[in-house]
Amino acid sequence: MIVELILLERVEKLGQMGQIVKVKPGFARNYLLPQKKAMRATEANLAYFETQRAQLEANNLERKAEAGQVGVKLEGLTVVIVRQAGESGQLYGSVSARDIADAVTEAGFTIEKRQVVLERPIKTLGLHPLRIVLHPEVSVGVIANVAQSAEEAAMQARGINPLRMADEDEPEAAGSPAPAPSAAATTENA
Repeated sequence: MIVELILLERVEKLGQMGQIVKVKPGFARNYLLPQKKAMRATEANLAYFETQRAQLEANNLERKAEAGQVGVKLEGLTVVIVRQAGESGQLYGSVSARDIADAVTEAGFTIEKRQVVLERPIKTLGLHPLRIVLHPEVSVGVIANVAQSAEEAAMQARGINPLRMADEDEPEAAGSPAPAPSAAATTENA
């Protein structure tokens, strides 16, 4: 069974505002209708939509302009998220959309967790690019800098891998100096 809906705003991978689309009933019932992104395509709703179309498009343009202004300031922002991790850089847990939304909000931009688009869960230390959808037609790129401390985050931002630095420091910390080249090896190179 398929349900016909009128889109009230642009929906990614589905259609533009005012378009009549056919979707599965669960998608309509659980997402599009409760989020007020669409309404059922009945005769009465089609007539209502046509009378309200100019107002809906004006509201959409206003929200898009506001999102565009915020997007210019937000584009390229790097947020630092401090998490515990194992020696290999694997996190104990993962970084969720809520964590990123909280970090961006601390940086001075109010966003909700549903606006954060994660391609896959963040489960390792490092720099992770992600998208924030401010409006159905405006999305910006943000970088999540996941580290064990603020110092490591600063090192990662400069392009230095703190895990590799720790591996290089371990032989010196253990008190075993690096083996000196043998006399035979130095004469071969000369």
